[in-house]
Amino acid sequence: MTTGEDSESSTLPNEMMDDIRRELIQQVAAADRDANRDIYDALADE
Repeated sequence: MTTGEDSESSTLPNEMMDDIRRELIQQVAAADRDANRDIYDALADE
């Protein structure tokens, strides 16, 4: 049986991993926008 303290300490790494995943997704999306800027600009102009 786990205590409240055990479950809190196990959620901290999960929260940290979620933050890291979110940051990586944002960085990849930004890099994709930069790499394909001309396509995004052409779509915005339509």
